[in-house]
Amino acid sequence: MFKKLAMISLSMLFAASPLFAKKAYCTIVSGNEVTFDGYCDFQSEKGGSFYLSSLDGSPLMPSDETGIVSVSVEIFQKGVADVRGLTTDGINSRWGEATRSRTDPACWVGSDFKVCAR
Repeated sequence: MFKKLAMISLSMLFAASPLFAKKAYCTIVSGNEVTFDGYCDFQSEKGGSFYLSSLDGSPLMPSDETGIVSVSVEIFQKGVADVRGLTTDGINSRWGEATRSRTDPACWVGSDFKVCAR
């Protein structure tokens, strides 16, 4: 019985964790300003959603007064995602809806932002 519970617990842990975590080249644009352009930690989820954070734990957008430490791109229908940024204060700020770029499929474009991960 204990072995069965341990296997169930272990499978739940893996189901809740990202499928892939790797280093990627990331670009974040806010307005017309590039706020991050460099390597970051890329964690993908089933269905294409992903999360970006810096490799050393520092904010991705340090010039921003809120200090964005991670960005999530959560796909809710084909080619459309909800994008959010997590601040150093733990506030989950909604950036808005984004669509996958037709010219660069590594990028998701919103009304005043762009998030790319390669």
